[in-house]
Amino acid sequence: MSDAHPSSSLYLNRELSWLAFNGRVLHEAMDPRVPLLERVKFLGIFSANLDEFYMVRIAGLRRQFAAGVVQTPPDGLTPAEQIDAIDSEVARLTRRQRDCLAGLLDELSVNGVRLLTVKDLTPGEWGAMDEYFESQIFPVLTPLAVDPGHPFPYISNLSLSLAVEIRDPEGGAMRFARVKVPKSLPRWVPVNGRPNHFVPLEQVIGANLGALFPGMEVVAWYTFRITRYSDLDIPVEEPEDLLATIEESVFKRRFGEVVRVEVQDDMPAHLRALLLDEMREDDVPEPGRLAERDIQDAGRLLDLSDLSGLYALDLPALKDPPLVSTMPAELRDTERSIFDVIREGDILVHHPFDSFPASVERFLEEAAYDDQVLAIKLTLYRTSGDTALVAALVGAAQRGKQVAVIVELKARFDEANNIVWARQLEDAGVHVAFGSANLKTHAKTALVVRREADGIRRYIHLGSGNYNSRTARLYTDVGLLTCSPSIGADVSDLFNSLTGYSRQRLYRKLLVAPVNMRGRFLELIEREAAHARAGRPARIIGKMNALVDSEIIDALYRASQAGVTIDLIVRGICCLRPGRPGVSDRIHVVSIIGRFLEHSRLWHFANGGEEEYYLGSADWMPRNFDRRVESIAPVEDLAAHVKLRSLLDTYLEDNRQAWDLAADGTWTQRTPEGVVRASHERLLRNSWGMAREPAPAVLEMSDQAVRTSGD
Repeated sequence: MSDAHPSSSLYLNRELSWLAFNGRVLHEAMDPRVPLLERVKFLGIFSANLDEFYMVRIAGLRRQFAAGVVQTPPDGLTPAEQIDAIDSEVARLTRRQRDCLAGLLDELSVNGVRLLTVKDLTPGEWGAMDEYFESQIFPVLTPLAVDPGHPFPYISNLSLSLAVEIRDPEGGAMRFARVKVPKSLPRWVPVNGRPNHFVPLEQVIGANLGALFPGMEVVAWYTFRITRYSDLDIPVEEPEDLLATIEESVFKRRFGEVVRVEVQDDMPAHLRALLLDEMREDDVPEPGRLAERDIQDAGRLLDLSDLSGLYALDLPALKDPPLVSTMPAELRDTERSIFDVIREGDILVHHPFDSFPASVERFLEEAAYDDQVLAIKLTLYRTSGDTALVAALVGAAQRGKQVAVIVELKARFDEANNIVWARQLEDAGVHVAFGSANLKTHAKTALVVRREADGIRRYIHLGSGNYNSRTARLYTDVGLLTCSPSIGADVSDLFNSLTGYSRQRLYRKLLVAPVNMRGRFLELIEREAAHARAGRPARIIGKMNALVDSEIIDALYRASQAGVTIDLIVRGICCLRPGRPGVSDRIHVVSIIGRFLEHSRLWHFANGGEEEYYLGSADWMPRNFDRRVESIAPVEDLAAHVKLRSLLDTYLEDNRQAWDLAADGTWTQRTPEGVVRASHERLLRNSWGMAREPAPAVLEMSDQAVRTSGD
């Protein structure tokens, strides 16, 4: 064991906490109260999440281990100890995953959805399947032999492959070949004449391998899948051309070292040994090199992230009802200019319950075509192909407005998409900047500068979610539309620091990372502690995706000891241990897992009776405080305070989707007694958890699936 820091017992390990979060996602797939195809979707999300975990977190730990890193996180576990603990927990979770899949397939079968093998097909069905193979699958396949004249082929990240054993009937030795299962083809091949009956694509290929190796005896075939290190390696020194550097890094990522090999359960030992030997990287030091422990039995069906294809079936009785978003009350009069409405008072929006197109997209579309608007500035972290926002920005630039967009090229796994958007925007005349190589621009901020009768006025949208119309239907996010002069001046300063040269340190209202955010939060927490010691009202409610930062955790411990009641709503990772006697016994931590991905970041401070609320883009993590550009704004309108408090109370009162964290790191789902209070169902009735007001509805169908580690 490592020499633990004296206070290491006060912290939970980040990686194990994340695995516990993904375990809560898996629980949704196992919960019979969740509609059947929604459970299928959650099982796919669990698998996609685990893929990303290996591509980034496990690979990083392996590199630390190989480099002999002895520095430990606050919880005191060395890289080797973390890897051992992760291996054990992943094995437990994947066993549950396989049991869950078996149960779901049985239930799907009862409901008329079946995954068959080729042995289940009638001769007529097999004939149709064989014809489909010849016309649609065979032309795409490329058999790759492995022998002295054919080196072991390159295998792409997360690709599904067949390991094929072949014998020459004229007395040749046993041969090995690899056949890739094409991602370009549907994973689930429909059975002709049987609606909602499918055969996995790999089974169709496996049954037809004789067509790929004519004259040879196909002895056996087995599926396998690899996971590669896929984080970007950006030079420490600022590159001359960040765009070119990111493009090169995205290309190199295809060849990252293999960190996991998933294999079909019955793959024989000699094939496992062959894959292990071929996948090892010679230039990786032995302690971190791929080993036997990194070969995982994955059952008969690999790559369960493809289950999203089954979720897409048109079977509404097996899904949640379609999402019906509403228009925010202040914006229901669509004949009025949105700028006139914002001047009358700040507007809070809560997606997906409040329509994203009717609020944020409308804000930017009106700005694009309003003759009084002079300039539009926007941060773009992740966006979607069908978003109206990009079209609005292009339209504004073409109408002669000054349009500046900060495109974050380092948004993980969206780098290639963002490069495409950056070039399209530049071609349309938009000023595009990429920020810094060392800082991700994660702030979610839009600025509109408008000429009005009494002078120039700035209108701002600042929120917790990306300008992405797809995730706005799947993630819960909050946003603020305001024309506050002080916030507008701060946002102008922030954009100037992103597009020009600036060491801006002073902001009037905004909390900005990496400048003042951590320090300001520490001050706010200590202020609550001082109020508690003086007998004044003192309480903290924080809602975020993750709580990792040790300085913040220590400050929360001190506040708890001073008498502050602290409620934390943390969707994913939480390294704080609540309920420790004398340390954190006034701290409670809850996680909400359900239909929508909880993504909003909100804070409430009682402040001796003069309550303060904040919202924005940052979690309480070192990366958000130190390595990202983030923005958080105070919400000063008292009517908005009522909405935000109602929202926070809705989450804290949840007895259906809520999980409580114990001091030992275990999570327990709450069990309803009497009235069921499921936060997402309540928010679907009203976006703030209050009594429902009649409102125009906007039907917004949910997408198939989205990973729940949304950033």
